[in-house]
Order: sequence, then structure tokens, then C-alpha cells
Amino acid sequence: MAVSMSQISLPVFTRHLEGLAIVLKKAQALYAEKKFDEATLLTYRLYPDMFSFARQVQAATDHARNCIALLAGVEAPKVEMNEKNIADLTARVENTVAWLNNIKPAQIDGTEGKNVTVKVMDREMQFTGLDLLLKRSLPNFYFHATTAYDILRHNGVEIGKRHFMGNP
Repeated sequence: MAVSMSQISLPVFTRHLEGLAIVLKKAQALYAEKKFDEATLLTYRLYPDMFSFARQVQAATDHARNCIALLAGVEAPKVEMNEKNIADLTARVENTVAWLNNIKPAQIDGTEGKNVTVKVMDREMQFTGLDLLLKRSLPNFYFHATTAYDILRHNGVEIGKRHFMGNP
């Protein structure tokens, strides 16, 4: 049985992003209850040369949005990286899910061999649609989403694998 590009992209991104929104709300509730400063979470890093928590969430949403936009041949929404609190990060994730939900499977299906160019700073990388999804976008998405979960757990938010899997 063959699977389609839409089956291995859209529901994967949306399920994990919906789970991320849930754990962000859990973090917001914990920080409010304990009267913790949310800025300490947003700037938290597992190691000095790693992205901050906020940047991990931003990167996860960016990889999902940009991959689907390239595959679908549409413009990805421009999203500033200016979130100031957990509610802002949650809104970023929820807005990404809403945008992904507007993409029709027909826009993605059949893009396995599509030539796409990813521009990162001053360089361009060439991929087929399938390679973009499987070798760049999903691995990066999972890395940043996992790191965001790890930071939340390390900072006392009671979450586990079922939350990461989008099935709390």
C-alpha cells in the first residue's frame, strides 16, 4: 500500500504541534501557579550554544510551515520571532496548525519528485520534495520539538512521551 506525501507530512506536523500547544498551556499554568518568571523559560537553554526554548518552538513551527509551503507551491505566512511569553508561543503554534489545516492534500500529493530550493542565509540547497520532507524538514522538526519538550520537562512541567506523541 502506497502512502502519499500529504499522509506523511500534514498529520505528522499537526499532531505534534497540537501536542506542543497542550504542553505550552501546561507550562503557562505551572508558571502562573508557582509565580515563576516566564522569561526564564523562554530564554532557557540546555547548553550555552543551543537555541533558547522560545527559539526551539519557533524553529519547529518554521520547519513545518516552510516545508509544506514549498511542497504546496504557496507562500508561507511570514511570522516574526518576537514572542514575549508562553501565551505568545502557544499562539504561534496554534496559528501554524490553523494554516496547515487549510492546506489540501491535493496540494501536497505528487510532490515527491518536485524540485525545491531551500534558502538559508547566503546559501541555497536543492531537494526533491521527498528528500526535503524526510531528510531535512521532519528531522529538524522533531529535533526542535523534542528539545522544547526536554526543556519543559527539565523545568518541572509534568509531561511525558504521550504528550510528545500528541496523545495526552
